[in-house]
This record gives sequence, structure tokens and C-alpha cells, in this order.
Amino acid sequence: MRIDILTLFPETMERMTNESILGRAQDRGYLLIKCHNIRDYTKNKQMQVDDYPYGGGMGMVMQADPLYNCLSAVRDMAPGEVYTVYMSPQGKPFTQETAKRLAGLGRLAIVCGHYEGVDERFIEECVDEEISLGDFVLTGGEIPALAVCDAVARLTPGVLASEESFTGESHWDGTLEYPQYSRPEEWHGRSVPPILLSGDHAKVADWRRGQSLLRTKRKRPDMFERLALTEKDLKLLERAERESGGASTKSDKE
Repeated sequence: MRIDILTLFPETMERMTNESILGRAQDRGYLLIKCHNIRDYTKNKQMQVDDYPYGGGMGMVMQADPLYNCLSAVRDMAPGEVYTVYMSPQGKPFTQETAKRLAGLGRLAIVCGHYEGVDERFIEECVDEEISLGDFVLTGGEIPALAVCDAVARLTPGVLASEESFTGESHWDGTLEYPQYSRPEEWHGRSVPPILLSGDHAKVADWRRGQSLLRTKRKRPDMFERLALTEKDLKLLERAERESGGASTKSDKE
């Protein structure tokens, strides 16, 4: 998969996209992430990419032409249709389901806005989808773009060791992930649940499913209500609740 990010701060973005799992995936050829400086595509000698808004108002607006020229160049860099996303507080909330859908595309372009936003005509003509990380406003689209890039890229075949690396995580199937433990076996008087030391993979899987359902019910009741639980799920949840003593977690009390 190829992801192109249109930004005013390509060097900053590349420090993140070339590190850790994403960096190794690119080295191995499973993924290609390119950051493009929008200023390189302005025809203004001062490298200006913004101007005052028509009608007055505070701040500056990113001009349509540099964005259009940058996106046009990106489209010409490799074969295949480019699906264009604009990071915007007015967009649809980003979810794991969105990440799955975008990961199924061959090419993705993510546009980072800045200042007071971008010229509406560019959005109308060039953007396929507006995406938001939530109901809040940031200085620019770079942080949201990195989040989307990371969430989408890690679902690309070959980026992670196996599908199990992400199918068992929170939100993949509408539930939160079960609790995880590592060495030492006892820490600050708290022990690893005995079932995880049993070596019985089937029992471990059942315990994890029950814990996943319990966590979802307690921490995200809105998600829990949407689940279609099987008879086995209900039994595993009942067992998990019984083993926990029905005690409320900190999140429950809050």
C-alpha cells in the first residue's frame, strides 16, 4: 500500500513514519509512505500557501491552487486511483471500521489542513472523504494524519507479524481487548491470573473472551449494547463477572 501525506511539515512527519513498525515495513517493501511539502507546489515567490478569507474574519485560509498542484503531482507519481482524505474537525469520526476500509485501498492521500482551514473549492473538487479524530480542534491536520496513517498501515498485509497481531485488539470486533500480563509472575503483590499459566490454550482463549466482554460492558457500555452475543459469550461473561466478584472498576465509579 502507498500513503501520501500532503503537509507543511514533511520533515516532522517523516520522523514518525520512518520509525518502528512503519519504518521496518517500508524497508521490507510492504508499505510506502511519502510526505510532500505543499509549499513546493505554490507559484508564489514567497512560497505563500495561504491568504486572507473573503468576507473577512480571523486567521488565514490555505489556498486551493498549491493543494491542487501537490495532489496532482502525487497522482502522477504512481499508477492507480488515489483516494483522498482531508483531516477536518467537520469530518466523520475515525473508527477501526474506517481504518479497515481504507486499508483495503491501494493508494491513499491524506491532506493536512492548517490555519483556519482550506479553500472550500479544493474540498469540493478533490476530496473524497473528510475524517475527524473527534469533537475537538487542533492547530493542524498533522497529528490526526499520523494517527490515521498508523491505524491504516498496520492493517496492511505483512506490516505486522500476523493477522492475530491486530484481530485480537480493542475495537476489531466491537469489543475491548482483554487484560495483558508479562514477567515477572508477581509484581507489587499482584499475581498473573493462574489460567494464563496453565498451558491450556482453549481455556486461555475462553478466559480472554470473557474478560474482553466484561471490559467492554464496564468501560464502553455503548459498544456492549451493539454486540450480538452468543449463548457461549453470555456464559463466559457470567463467569468473568463471577470471578471478578462483581466489583466495580475505577472506570465504573467514575
